[in-house]
Amino acid sequence: MNMRAKLKFGTLVMAAAAAMLLSGCVTRITDFTLLSTKNIDLTKASTFKRTTNRVTGEDTAVIIIFIPTGVPHVKEAVDKALEGVPGAVALVDGVVKRSGWWFILGQSSIIVEGTPLIDPSLTSQALPSNRMIAFYDRATDKYQIRYVDAVTCAAVQNSCKDGNSVQIDDVVRAIR
Repeated sequence: MNMRAKLKFGTLVMAAAAAMLLSGCVTRITDFTLLSTKNIDLTKASTFKRTTNRVTGEDTAVIIIFIPTGVPHVKEAVDKALEGVPGAVALVDGVVKRSGWWFILGQSSIIVEGTPLIDPSLTSQALPSNRMIAFYDRATDKYQIRYVDAVTCAAVQNSCKDGNSVQIDDVVRAIR
């Protein structure tokens, strides 16, 4: 085999190895009309409100060599999705997926995505304020939602109008 052929073969092997190392797999497990881990009073179903935004919850387990450190559960993924929305009791019109990748170290995940169904009687009791702000928290690498008072809400609105990201960061740090 001449040098040029060896180089082409080596490049092909490296590309195949990189593709295997960097690839993962996402499999759609099922679609659902209604999914919940909460006890729901269905006699009040006509009062439930459907939001317009979809939410996602994920439960993940790490795999070391061939040994899983846990098993991801649909219940945990649904709970995480519902926790992000005050008064949410169920997810509607959604999907459950399984995701995973592995090479010496890896992970296996269950991902649940759907539209929250809200019980208004729970939100009126659970809301500490009628103002909320959403922001990206660099420390946790996640989006957060917080209830704020009128003064903090006005400060965030003014900072956004001015386009001053330093002031916005200061306000967000104050409410964490």
